Amino acid sequence: MNYVGTRGFAGDKTFAGALLDGLAPDGGLYVPAEWPTPGFDLAGDYGTLTENLLTLFGVDVLGTDAVKAAAARTKAAFLNDGKVPLTQLADNLWMLELWHGPTLAFKDMAMQMMAPLTDAALKQRNETLTLVTATSGDTGAAAVRAFAGSERVRLVVFHPLGRVSPVQRLQMTTVQADNVMNVGVEGDFDDCQAIVKALLGDAGLKQNGLISSVNSINWGRLLGQVPYYLAAAAASGADTPDFVVPTGNFGDAFAGWVARRIGGNVGPLHAAVNQNDALNQAINEGRYIRRQAVESASVSMDVQAPSNFERLVFEASGRNAATTKALFDTFGATGAVTLSPDLQSALKAEVTASTVSEEETAQAIAHAWKAYGQVICPHTAVSLSAALKRGSDRPQIVLSTAHAAKFPDFVTRALGFAPKVPDAIQALYGLPEKIVELKNDRTAALDLVKGFSA
Repeated sequence: MNYVGTRGFAGDKTFAGALLDGLAPDGGLYVPAEWPTPGFDLAGDYGTLTENLLTLFGVDVLGTDAVKAAAARTKAAFLNDGKVPLTQLADNLWMLELWHGPTLAFKDMAMQMMAPLTDAALKQRNETLTLVTATSGDTGAAAVRAFAGSERVRLVVFHPLGRVSPVQRLQMTTVQADNVMNVGVEGDFDDCQAIVKALLGDAGLKQNGLISSVNSINWGRLLGQVPYYLAAAAASGADTPDFVVPTGNFGDAFAGWVARRIGGNVGPLHAAVNQNDALNQAINEGRYIRRQAVESASVSMDVQAPSNFERLVFEASGRNAATTKALFDTFGATGAVTLSPDLQSALKAEVTASTVSEEETAQAIAHAWKAYGQVICPHTAVSLSAALKRGSDRPQIVLSTAHAAKFPDFVTRALGFAPKVPDAIQALYGLPEKIVELKNDRTAALDLVKGFSA
């Protein structure tokens, strides 16, 4: 399978190349040159399904052993006692738990898969790689856990200083691995993401060796999230259920779009955002504006420039690279763009969206406990609130993306009692931390990464 860029890149690029590049040479995001048609059951055993999907998207260029290893790790991170962790809450309403991996967040499924694939690709080339990533909390923790100790990868994680939960910070900073550096940036997630994009585009860094990202701008990250949409839809027994996705960078939601695009039993997708609602405004009002992110209880969703919106624009525009490039060039230069009526209409046909307030988030946490006996995190509460407001006319699957104990303060205020703390989190307290604090300065970030990669 060949991969192309959303802004017009059409060179010869296999999955291995797309994985190690992160961004396409023109600054766009990689997508398959054409969407494949599966010749296998999309509702079968999770491990077999994942192996087949990876092969369908050209991952077997790395060898069958790499495919099997990646599928095994994502299966171990997803299944709960060997079963799809899907709970029916009410008629036409289910909750899919995506936090049974090592860092208790949905990012583990894709990150646990990416690590062996990246190692396999680097071994094929006999090269090493510097990975840079921006995180609002869970991506960084999952990346650190997956890549710590790798002999061929050096990992630099940028997070907004003081704007991730204490547990998320500890999951990153207490890992004592020489190949990992955690950087706290005096800014928000979008500032961190802008630094990463600048690093990926720096010619000097590229001359010193391979550099890529494990953010969901990387196609390999998205691919690891496609199988659980198919598995959840099958486990629900519903016909084309809607999926309500708590949305920050839009990567998880786009993985659902991919599952539907290749013929899965996946119905309409709804992106539930918090008060950082640039995506909702773009889809419902036709104006895409990058404002300063406001801190919320659902910190992993505090994003005002979701990278994967570019992939959605590319597809909704009929894969028009010129339109996509013009839109995101303008957005990059000015921070604001008006969508054409035709493009806005096309986007709405692919994904709907709504905003959930902080008060509604707290109310959803309280409702989940009172009505269903479930203790949920703020991100899950955003998606549950959106699903409840949409009504019960159609079957809906709400994505639960993190364990509630990762966000104890807000959950405790909403419920009146603290969520139970798993042993994996309790063990973090008191451990020494490694963190570098950095002003929001791209030049300083470049110097830092150059020194670490040398």
